[in-house]
Amino acid sequence: MGDWTWDYEGYDPGDERLRESMCTLGNGYFATRGAAPECAADSVHYPGTYVAGCYNRLTSEVAGHLVENEEMVNLPNWLPLRFRTGTSDGAAPWFTPDTVTLLDHRLSLDLHSGTLERHVRYEDAQGRRTHARQLRLVHMAQPHLAALRTEFTAENWSGDIEVEAALDGAVTNAGVDRYRQLNGDHLTHVRTGTCAADTVWLRCRTSTSGIRIGLASRTTVEGPVTRTCDHLAELRAAQLLQLPLVQGRTTTVDKTVALHTSRDPAISDPLRSSVDRVSRAPGFDALLSSHRTAWRLLWRRAALDVAGEAGRILRLHLFHVLQTLSPHTADLDVGVPARGLHGEAYRGHVFWDELFVLPYLNLHFPEVSRALLRYRHRRLEQACLAARDIGRTGALYPWQSGSDGREETQLLHLNPHSGRWLPDHSRLQHHVGSAVAYNVWQYCEASGDTEFLHTKGAEMLLQIARFWASSAAYDESLGRYRIRGVVGPDEYHDAYPGAEEPGLDDNAYTNVTAAWVLSRTLDVLRALPEPRRRELFERTGLDGAELDRWEDVSRKLRVPFHAGVISQFDGYGDLAELNWDAYTARYGDIRRLDRILEAEGDTVNRYQASKQADVLMLGYLFSPNELKELFRRLGHELDEQTWHDTVDYYLRRTSHGSTLSGLVHGCVLARVRRAEAWKYCREALEGDIADLQGGTTGEGIHLGAMGGTLDLVQRGLTGLETRSGALWLDPVPLPELSEYGFALRYRGHWGVRLRMRHGKLEVSVPASDRSPIAIVLPDRAVSVDPGESCRLTLRDR
Repeated sequence: MGDWTWDYEGYDPGDERLRESMCTLGNGYFATRGAAPECAADSVHYPGTYVAGCYNRLTSEVAGHLVENEEMVNLPNWLPLRFRTGTSDGAAPWFTPDTVTLLDHRLSLDLHSGTLERHVRYEDAQGRRTHARQLRLVHMAQPHLAALRTEFTAENWSGDIEVEAALDGAVTNAGVDRYRQLNGDHLTHVRTGTCAADTVWLRCRTSTSGIRIGLASRTTVEGPVTRTCDHLAELRAAQLLQLPLVQGRTTTVDKTVALHTSRDPAISDPLRSSVDRVSRAPGFDALLSSHRTAWRLLWRRAALDVAGEAGRILRLHLFHVLQTLSPHTADLDVGVPARGLHGEAYRGHVFWDELFVLPYLNLHFPEVSRALLRYRHRRLEQACLAARDIGRTGALYPWQSGSDGREETQLLHLNPHSGRWLPDHSRLQHHVGSAVAYNVWQYCEASGDTEFLHTKGAEMLLQIARFWASSAAYDESLGRYRIRGVVGPDEYHDAYPGAEEPGLDDNAYTNVTAAWVLSRTLDVLRALPEPRRRELFERTGLDGAELDRWEDVSRKLRVPFHAGVISQFDGYGDLAELNWDAYTARYGDIRRLDRILEAEGDTVNRYQASKQADVLMLGYLFSPNELKELFRRLGHELDEQTWHDTVDYYLRRTSHGSTLSGLVHGCVLARVRRAEAWKYCREALEGDIADLQGGTTGEGIHLGAMGGTLDLVQRGLTGLETRSGALWLDPVPLPELSEYGFALRYRGHWGVRLRMRHGKLEVSVPASDRSPIAIVLPDRAVSVDPGESCRLTLRDR
């Protein structure tokens, strides 16, 4: 493997789904899994194509209940291109790795050019060996186009080969085993047709959301064709080609596809737009050239220079982030899908994963961050209705969001260990609102976008703050406000042992971030221009008495402690200790301890055992100084010893059942115990490429963890903060990542470069008419003019 390629040798049915996810190609508008074009969906292969924001809602019967679920829809498959020899009677089998002798199989994902190259060699029953080389792209410059080139070479024979290039509408959502009991038939009214000698089309729509989909496919051959015909069925449009092959010579078949939906701007009919676009599309070579140019420009803006294997993995993570959230995303009404556009896990929903992705995008593609925040703003009204439904004011953002912003969290979830469907209480993770507020603030600080902060940003902050204030109840006996009945980031604990109602009281992460939201929102409201402030107050009915309550709550929210550490929630220290060694010896991998215990008839709610970082998330979001100030505002002195003890305490009690866990712990440990940090950083880097969560990557990559590893370098190791109009840096170089560099886009400056090397920090600001950039280190501050560079020696930590 090179620094820019990921190669997979051989064919392993058990590894196929993982490779399909990791070899997905996309452009921010749509993506297609890296499945073999000659293979249909089955227990091994799962071709899938997903358009950002394309959802549909269906009702299923689960455990005797009717359950409604909204899913990101698996759209008609544009990939199919199959072939066979010995076609005189049409009885020969189509070649697939599972039906014909496979001599060789290689995949090569080229990150630099955004292409997937595949080499496959088959031998038929007569001993005829055929080599096919395929090159695939999902166009990064023209987001509605994709193309597949296939080069056939007869190695030891001459004769005819039959090729079928198709559009397949007989697809369902069936990519996640534990969802198989759910209705997955999202497409209806599938129709096919032809519009030119080399072009077929397929149209359909989603059954309830009514999204119309149009695809058109143009197939051309470089070389002689002895027979062609179209084969149209209700669910499939195919072109059949009979090609004469001469031993040792190569014949090329190019398939170009256009895809539109009725959600696209500036179109009238998706099918007509697709047919028109594919008819005007240039040949494969020209498409490949413009596609490579688009990727080259993307990599220039997203420059990340880290040496060694860590650098290779980070580049792969960045590649998948850019395929899901590219500059094309800025034109769409979509959020951050937790599993990318790479599979159907989590049903394509939007969680809090933007908390781990936007900090990176803010400093490279702020227009994409702004679009993702507008997705949340468009659903602010729905969030306000959700708060009203539970007797609160303000905005309650859903734990899982889809098309319209209602709560999409399922009421039941399947435990694969026990086979039981269980109540799902994760919708009580109200802290997702704090994540939205945090991202609003971080985006505005990084971009300097005061227009957004004073309008849509202020509106979201106000309603999220209002929700937290209305959720806080004053406890006279404690002299503190309390937030009850929630679930924290840990997710394992959703109720007290034996409790009839779900929810926990005074989750430290929830309360501290709520206090931060209230405090920060008060700052924003005070800084608004007076006409805008007056307008906002009149529109929302905000008054001085409500602001006084926010101030009071922001200073008196309860943060529980026990045994000299911050309690994850009230009563955490009273739970039983788990025999970690015994469970590890019995099960080996205990990342999903909750499922193991439930299958035994027990519950993780009884134990001091966490799935992932909860309290320690505070150390991921806030710098040490900001965290101390937050606790001081709440009436606590958070000294280094207390924080270090808290880190140790939860580190011993966490199973790391989420890909986010290693990321957060690595970042926190980099500032607490540097020698142990790399273990967790490495786990975060390898989470998907090694499928550490045990088969989940084949259902879609973990976008939050991938984006978070980029932010680990960008902010975690550098201590980079964008606040008060300056770049604040407090680097903590790890021995394993002591030298790295990256480019930033900061407040109108394009291509600001930072490089860490041998205890020195180099900052270069490109020439422009912008103001100088202020750089603040713990022991000094400097100003760097456009067109200038500086080298700063870092203090010895």
